[in-house]
Amino acid sequence: MCRNIRTLFNFEPPATEDEIHASALQFVRKLSGFNRPSQANEAAFNRAVEEVSDVARRLLQSLETTSPARDREVEAEKARARARERFA
Repeated sequence: MCRNIRTLFNFEPPATEDEIHASALQFVRKLSGFNRPSQANEAAFNRAVEEVSDVARRLLQSLETTSPARDREVEAEKARARARERFA
């Protein structure tokens, strides 16, 4: 999986449209191998990003859990601690 794609489910506050779109963009970039597509492929690339965003949004809305929602700040601090340990 692409390292830039983050878990979006079960956070308080819920994932924003921008986060869902950014995740979809990273996914399509990874699949296509394009960071920025050529003009010939731009329409297909953009359509794929929108379709993946729609599917991801529906997925996040339909998932259920009994676990308490995670706090973004707590999770970010855990990630920073892992990075400090890894790159120290």
